[in-house]
Amino acid sequence: MTSEQRLRVVIGEDSVLLLAGLVKLLESSGFEVTATAGDGEELLAVVERELPDLVIADVRMPPTHTDEGIRAALAIRGRWPDIAILVLSQYVEERYAADLLSANTSSVGYLLKDRVADVTEFLDALRRVAAGGTALDPEVVAQLLLRRGADPLAALTQRERDVLALMAEGKSNPEIAAALVITESAVSKHINSIFAKLGLYQGDTGHRRVLAVLRYLGAAPAT
Repeated sequence: MTSEQRLRVVIGEDSVLLLAGLVKLLESSGFEVTATAGDGEELLAVVERELPDLVIADVRMPPTHTDEGIRAALAIRGRWPDIAILVLSQYVEERYAADLLSANTSSVGYLLKDRVADVTEFLDALRRVAAGGTALDPEVVAQLLLRRGADPLAALTQRERDVLALMAEGKSNPEIAAALVITESAVSKHINSIFAKLGLYQGDTGHRRVLAVLRYLGAAPAT
């Protein structure tokens, strides 16, 4: 990975205005936009050529404007797992979000396009994903939770659900504490309780925080 100030980015977006805005924003913020693509096939080709640190991809791209972008993103995850992916969507696409999360549990983000308007939050999300973390839109989290039938998280208290929802957005413990106006110690206690109730112990394969988030989103089966 290159330094944070020179992260190399490829953007897959067919909206000329949004693409121009993204390129200008990223380049003025210290990123290097090495290439852009207007459809899924072109996105795969430029990623293979450039091997960037991060790919930003629209879910819906030409020619059908259905799932070309997300299919390209999933293909990139499969072929180049070290490349971080941030997917942008006009609307909440629960199935696509779950597919992306199931493919890999690190260096992944799924945001609604409206979030780009909040420049500071958007850039923070990009850097978090590039550094190996996650960035999930709160609307996506909410829709995934509502869509589920039987709730595998019934044992959690409301405060524990609040903490887990913020974890799913990629928040750190200090950020969760600030958002809920509680101490970091209280956050840690809630998280440990969440792990215990979901049966996630130190011996589990993978990062328990990520596993808890995936369980919350319904993107991973209970063990």
